[in-house]
Amino acid sequence: MKSAPEPNTTYLYLIRHGATSSNEQRPYVLQGKGVNHGLSETGKKQAAAVANSLKEFSIDHVFSSQLERAMETARAIAEPHGHEISTSEDLEECDVGDWETMDWDSIMEQYPEEYRKFIENPAENPYVGGESYADVLNRVKPRLQSLLEQHVGQTIAVVAHNVVNRVYLSELLGIELRKAKDIRQTNTGVNFIRYKDGETDLMTLNSVFHLDGLLG
Repeated sequence: MKSAPEPNTTYLYLIRHGATSSNEQRPYVLQGKGVNHGLSETGKKQAAAVANSLKEFSIDHVFSSQLERAMETARAIAEPHGHEISTSEDLEECDVGDWETMDWDSIMEQYPEEYRKFIENPAENPYVGGESYADVLNRVKPRLQSLLEQHVGQTIAVVAHNVVNRVYLSELLGIELRKAKDIRQTNTGVNFIRYKDGETDLMTLNSVFHLDGLLG
């Protein structure tokens, strides 16, 4: 929405950060809150593209996880609007514990039972030494709800992470938390959320129109 929301409404753009070298590595390796890379060259292009797509929209505040990949993306979005970013530890990526920087084949081989339980239900079974999806939702949901309530009549952008976004969106979509891993969140994909009269609705999921030519 290019215009400002009505006085009883908050608009939220919930965005995943741009790509990092860990996101691009093959085989794919886990990148939780214990890894603090900045953006790759592709990630910087993605951040510039999403910033360009949102620069004509009314955005009053930009919030971010405290991890560098999110802050770098958030700064790109905030710059055309003349805003500084505000950061929150509650928006940081899931703690993946002992599985940090490991690929899934290695995890399956070294932690077969824990892997099986996690894949079966990550809502209850955490990453070994880290958080479950329920743990992440319990810290993320109150923070986002607070932002929605504090900024009624305004539009805000929040740059967060894959698991963070998935667990929050699962509730808005009415999907069981254990299935949140199936929700697609592309690097710099945009989710548009409306909070109106106390009701929160997902209007757009993982919009990637700005990534023409940047999707692998």
